[in-house]
Amino acid sequence: MPLYKKLQSLSAKLYWREIIAALMILLAFIFFRSERKELLQIIPNISNADGRWLAAGLIVTFLYVLLQSGMYVSSFSSIGLSLKWIDAIELFLKRNFLSIFLPAGGVSALAYTPTQLRKRDFNKTQIHQASGLYAFAGLFTVFLVGFPVIILFALSANKNLLSAWIGLLFVVLIIICIIWIAKSLQEKRKLYHFIENKFPKIIPVINELFAANVNTKKYSGAILFSTGVELSGMFHLLIAMLALGVHPSFFVAAIAYMVSVILMVGSPFLRGLGAVEISIVYILEMYGYSTVQALSVTVLYRVFEFWLPMVFGIFAFAWRGRKLFIRIVPALLIFLLGLINIISVVTPPLRLRLRLIKEFLPLEAIHASNILVLFTGLALLITSAFMFKGLKNAWRLALLLAVLSLIGNLTKAFDYEEATFAGIIIIFLLLSQSQYKIRSSIKWIRLGLLSVAIIFLSVLIFGYVGFYFIDVKHFGIDFTWKQSLMHTVQIFLLGGENNLHPLTPFAHEFIWVIHILGFLSWGFLLFTLIKPFLKIEISNESGRDRAKFLLSQYGNSSVDYFKIYKDKLFFFSELHDAFVSYRIANGFAIVLEEPVCAEENKMEVLEEFYKQCSRMGLKTAFYRVDENSIVWFNQLRKQKMIIGQEAILDAANFKLEGKDKKSLRNGLNSLQKKGYTTAIHKAPLENDLIIQLKKISDEWLKAFDKEEQVFSQGMFDVKEIMHQDVITVSDANGNVIAFLNIIPDYSPDECTYDLIRKTAEAPSGCMDALIIKMMEYAKENKLQYINLGLVPMTGITEPNSTAEQLIKYAGQKLKRFKHYHGLRDFKEKYATIWQDKFLVYETDYDLLQLPAALNKIMQP
Repeated sequence: MPLYKKLQSLSAKLYWREIIAALMILLAFIFFRSERKELLQIIPNISNADGRWLAAGLIVTFLYVLLQSGMYVSSFSSIGLSLKWIDAIELFLKRNFLSIFLPAGGVSALAYTPTQLRKRDFNKTQIHQASGLYAFAGLFTVFLVGFPVIILFALSANKNLLSAWIGLLFVVLIIICIIWIAKSLQEKRKLYHFIENKFPKIIPVINELFAANVNTKKYSGAILFSTGVELSGMFHLLIAMLALGVHPSFFVAAIAYMVSVILMVGSPFLRGLGAVEISIVYILEMYGYSTVQALSVTVLYRVFEFWLPMVFGIFAFAWRGRKLFIRIVPALLIFLLGLINIISVVTPPLRLRLRLIKEFLPLEAIHASNILVLFTGLALLITSAFMFKGLKNAWRLALLLAVLSLIGNLTKAFDYEEATFAGIIIIFLLLSQSQYKIRSSIKWIRLGLLSVAIIFLSVLIFGYVGFYFIDVKHFGIDFTWKQSLMHTVQIFLLGGENNLHPLTPFAHEFIWVIHILGFLSWGFLLFTLIKPFLKIEISNESGRDRAKFLLSQYGNSSVDYFKIYKDKLFFFSELHDAFVSYRIANGFAIVLEEPVCAEENKMEVLEEFYKQCSRMGLKTAFYRVDENSIVWFNQLRKQKMIIGQEAILDAANFKLEGKDKKSLRNGLNSLQKKGYTTAIHKAPLENDLIIQLKKISDEWLKAFDKEEQVFSQGMFDVKEIMHQDVITVSDANGNVIAFLNIIPDYSPDECTYDLIRKTAEAPSGCMDALIIKMMEYAKENKLQYINLGLVPMTGITEPNSTAEQLIKYAGQKLKRFKHYHGLRDFKEKYATIWQDKFLVYETDYDLLQLPAALNKIMQP
């Protein structure tokens, strides 16, 4: 078939559902438009509904959610998987919400799997198997319950319901087709062989999908739960009738419900929105209900059956980001309260309220309240910035300032609106207390208090002398010593000077000097009260030697060498022979990989390190955690995000033969013909060679616009590289044009390199020549593997979170990260094993701050 015809066919397949959906919505619009008068009349009916029956309808909605969740629990159980009820509820609510907006929603939404479910170690195939069983149970009970209902209707009413029969026949045909396809694929009949011939790549997936043995006894539970779902829908319609005071009939409710469900099953979009309403109104009118009554019952039924579960689904998605919400919202509200306080002071008060407050408070107290509100407004603006960092003293100060705002706004002009807002913020702060853990520095608090005391005393002397001896012409007042002290204190405390009227520029400047000194003093005190406490331990040689010894005992990673690099700090366990290598940046203790210790002690060492960081007022993050170590962090309920994959080459079994290695062989042969040679230089290196390597390194940094980075890699250090084996590529004249340095690798049977650099003019094949020569080095030293290092932002095939989806998108689409794909292509020529590497962190909010912190720790 020509390509354009295939595209036309595909286009037709894609759009027929949308066309039908649009047609159904258009029909619904026409229907509701024609019934607009009746729609206006249903509002009083619903507003006068019986509250007891509305509560009953809400209870049945909760029961409906539980029954749907029970279908998932039984479906998973039937293939030997244990699904928790809380996870089943989340799964149903989220899939139900998505099914409203996806084409063929009920089926399409089954592809979605919440993060919490993926954490249960269920593989994708198992989830699809259970989801398929769930869907089949739902269809089967539509027939199981719907068939007798339609039969009874036909026998008792003698009315034509052709569309319902057609719909039910459609459901039966779907069930028969599903059973036939499943049997054909499971027993490898004609359909299986057809797919095997035309689409051989999906055969392994089909084999895995139908490999599960279904426990029919446990699966019968899903059928029972699904039957309960159908009954709850019928009861929802009956309860809507009872709540609105119309004649209740379970039989009519059952007929209307089954017809609407059959239409919903066949609806390609929006879960039958529009078509369901029309069908229920039509059935109810057939049985003598007025149009207003039918519309009222339908709307209330849809609230119970459609709108409430949809709202629950929104909350299910929102619940995931609750920690981020709790961290951001209080800080934003505090900032907003600060603005409101300042605006409230600078705008004139309402006269009626001011007269009222004057009856209870003297004018001086009202004036002091204005000063208090203005000061708290300024302080709140500053405090909000520190609250984003999770500082405990910032939270305490914000709470105090919010309380002062509440009191000040009530006493300055009875501004109850501002006071109410402050009260709401107090509640938010109390609810979010646990989010603020970082301690402030006692040293800085003492410094702040002492500094303000000294400045205050100095300004007091300065102001007293200034006012007392100033010429009368500047203010028109001959100040007494009491007046001098009072005005100085008032201005320093950022109060007003209503009784002072500067008459000269010097007088204005004199007051502004005291104002500025006061503002700077209080601002500095505020900063010192909430500055985070960071206890940084400087690593000494004895600590480094101890860490080196522990590495020799428990090291098992290719980057263990960098855990004792000169940029690292060490935390040594008091319980076990163990240490953690980390750096501090932006309030984070960022650990390279995980603790170095015996496997059985890792959990206790991690807990010990977390406690130490909490005492230091630091948040934690673990960079480049191996996929096999994630289990420790899962037990501690930490968040994780894949950041890339590490490439490992099986040097012992690597061969240059074969079609896929042809271009590699051609490149190496071309280098050899041009006179390029590779060599292994054993440590210690000669000075002349080190000079050449340094020149290549500097040229590489300049030519490719790179900067030296550390933390999980090294930089060119003459003292370090002198004691390392190096592989070089030289041109025909003997000049070194490319090199890599081999560093200690603590992983068993493995070697690795750190820097791999070349001159700007060196052929690209030089890098391949270095890797091939390193294979020779590995074989000489009886090492099977070569660790080729991490390739960031690649290998993310199935993102498990929004953060991973963003990482995958950025890696694929943003030009800034395109070079990682070139790095991936280079390493894929050799890599036989790819291992996922993760970033482990505490809360989703940390992801807003971690990029800057990671960038900082990677600077030398």
